Amino acid sequence: MSDRTVSMKEKIILASASPRRRELLNLITSDFEVITADVDETTDKNETAENTVMMLSSKKANAVSSMHRGRVVIGADTIVVCDDKILGKPETREHAYEMLKMLSGRTHQVLTGVTITDGRKTETFFVSSDVTFFELEDEEILSYVKSGEPDDKAGAYGIQGKGSLLVEKINGDYFNIVGLPVSTLSKKLKSF
Repeated sequence: MSDRTVSMKEKIILASASPRRRELLNLITSDFEVITADVDETTDKNETAENTVMMLSSKKANAVSSMHRGRVVIGADTIVVCDDKILGKPETREHAYEMLKMLSGRTHQVLTGVTITDGRKTETFFVSSDVTFFELEDEEILSYVKSGEPDDKAGAYGIQGKGSLLVEKINGDYFNIVGLPVSTLSKKLKSF
């Protein structure tokens, strides 16, 4: 047996079960696998949205990284912010309606925090995009809520689906709004 070992760079790990993030990371590389860990996503209500989203991405990445030392792990979290209030995933359909009513005719921010770590080096950052909704009629909101699409989405909408019909304009990275700032992530991955 030879003492020579062949070094192969191991696949990147995406620490997210989101099918949208999986699709977006595939734009950068197909050489990854999805491994998730249960993390406490409790946040400090007094913390800024920027720090909150970076902290959540860091928790996800570090939880998986601790089990896979030396592997490059990407954790991400996306939040919607309106009037300095973080809008998470709706708890009920009524809650989804209330969120969408709040966003109607207004501009809000979508922030995605991303953490890249290999257990030795870690980089955490966030990207923010502005989204402006049309003035929405109650019937439009109710119809969208009934579709079920808002159920597991921060801010109660998905811009990549029927939620796109609610959006008048965006300013910033579209992919960030979907859940992963692809171009920024691609550039930062080069140093890992």
